[in-house]
Amino acid sequence: MNYGFVRVATAIPSVRVADCEYNTTQIIDNINKAEKECADIICFPEMSITGYTCGDLFLHSILIKNAETQLSRLLEATSALDIIAIVGMPVECNGSLLNAATVVQKGKILGIVPKTYLPNYKEFYEKRWFASAQQIKERSLTLCGQDCNLGADLLFKTRHTTFAVEICEDLWAPVPPSSIHSLNGAEIIFNLSADDEGTGKHDYLCELIANHSGRCICGYVFSSCGFGESTTDLVFAGNGIIAETGKLTAKSNRFCFDSQLIIGDIDIDNIRNDRRTNTTFSESKKVFSSFSDSYRMIEAANQTEHTYNHATRLLHPVEPFPFIPQGNALEQRCKEIISIQISGLAKRLTHTHSQSAIIGISGGLDSTLALLVCAMTFDKLGLSRKGITGVTMPGFGTTDRTYNNATKLMEALNISVKEISIAQACLQHFNDINHDPSNHDVVYENSQARERTQILMDIANQTNGLVIGTGDLSELALGWATYNGDHMSMYGINASIPKTLIKHLVKWIARQHSENDMVKATLLDIIDTPISPELIPADESGNIKQKTEDLVGPYDLHDFFLYHFLRNGSSPKKIYFLARIAFNGMFDDDTIKKWLTTFCRRFFNQQFKRSCMPDGPKVGLSLSPRGDWRMPSDAASALWIEECNNL
Repeated sequence: MNYGFVRVATAIPSVRVADCEYNTTQIIDNINKAEKECADIICFPEMSITGYTCGDLFLHSILIKNAETQLSRLLEATSALDIIAIVGMPVECNGSLLNAATVVQKGKILGIVPKTYLPNYKEFYEKRWFASAQQIKERSLTLCGQDCNLGADLLFKTRHTTFAVEICEDLWAPVPPSSIHSLNGAEIIFNLSADDEGTGKHDYLCELIANHSGRCICGYVFSSCGFGESTTDLVFAGNGIIAETGKLTAKSNRFCFDSQLIIGDIDIDNIRNDRRTNTTFSESKKVFSSFSDSYRMIEAANQTEHTYNHATRLLHPVEPFPFIPQGNALEQRCKEIISIQISGLAKRLTHTHSQSAIIGISGGLDSTLALLVCAMTFDKLGLSRKGITGVTMPGFGTTDRTYNNATKLMEALNISVKEISIAQACLQHFNDINHDPSNHDVVYENSQARERTQILMDIANQTNGLVIGTGDLSELALGWATYNGDHMSMYGINASIPKTLIKHLVKWIARQHSENDMVKATLLDIIDTPISPELIPADESGNIKQKTEDLVGPYDLHDFFLYHFLRNGSSPKKIYFLARIAFNGMFDDDTIKKWLTTFCRRFFNQQFKRSCMPDGPKVGLSLSPRGDWRMPSDAASALWIEECNNL
């Protein structure tokens, strides 16, 4: 299977100005290399057959004719190949010269796309030689003895995707042609460019490409001239860039003196899912509907189906921890998330005229983060931290480690502290309902969670305060919360934060408290504590016996599953394929299958808890029925489970 991916290539060949034979040889060589790497489509820089910097030599017919001759050679040399190649060259049309991209496959010219916007300012003066696509009426011409479709309104359809072409300056226009192409069905845009270098320009170019692929919800493949172009006035560093829906996924090395071939896989499934989800994309089609009638769809020849497996490596980034950015971006992400949480809670407190917050403190990660956010919110509102009541409620499974961490943290943060044991209340409850307390079943566990929630709610009533929920996104996805127990609160500030990210947030806050050794040391120990609801008694040594990840599976896997299920609409088969890549050497195939099946089963079965979840601020992805996810509580999971079973 190809799992919805299309393999693309962007080439920056060695070039000699006005030496069409040499340049075409380099192009053919790169096409052959890309074909061996199973690329479906490859693009080359603007004017790649002649070189971009020919100047007034473009006015000489000998150069134009030789470019056509060399294109014929290219067609013959690649006639047996499946790969589609997009090369730049000057093309004569009824007395005008076009800066064009020729799209070729199996010895045939599929179409010719002329440049729409010709830069004629600063160092550029293309109107001296070329006519714009807007100036020509012809919709076809003869090139290399073939009748060819001509126009900026061409779409090219392969077995797995539809693509379109624009050239250099087209991208920099206020409304790039690719915007219209995308609205008319193009999922990948190829840009043949001659982008010269200037200080600061490259960063802007990368941002422009990434942002444009995000707005158009498409893949964007960019190829720009490199070493060998004339340096009379300009320098061309060779930019090969692949982007997908707002992110750069592959880049060339700038200022390289050798030819470069950058190959990457674009996830067409994700593009289609995003377009289905984003109703603004569909609405935008109305605005530009007048352009739609002129578009022509050109069918490419069938290509060999490439299968991604251990032999054919996927050339697309697959992060094992998609919620956790790398490097400096993590610092910024943590700061931003905490700010969102603080702002959300501050609004709820001011709206309810409340100066009191009640929170159950277990000594675990989730309640720790919630407490820290409460403290920072009260500080920002100028309220006394004594308005925060932290309640520790030891039960049958509470260990010394979590109890001590809970009390140390509350004392170090200088909040109001209450300790209320739930043991006697639960034993009375077991007696009332005739339940044997030695039977550590779901009744035994859930009664403790509900007792704790009742205590928090009643204290909130006593203090005219809000119960602050501590449950996170991962727990909501798995339904790992007791209905009307820890499932319920008056404001859930962690509801949009996955478990794998919470550790990093707490660690980030610990660094902010470097001057307070007690806070920092306690937070670091909480981070290292096994995740547990602590609802059954500890082991003989007093250590946590009930470990969440032993019961429902590793959160590293579940957060990966959740991201691709919710963000990309991926099927179990595709999630499994990606997980094997992301967690190679960390989890074996059987482990991934087991917990993926668990994820799908629990996600469907536990929707009823999400259908009535409390308010809470969206940080990234959200499972709130008022946010990203709306699903009936009684939807059947059979399709997903069957696919899991067939992995």
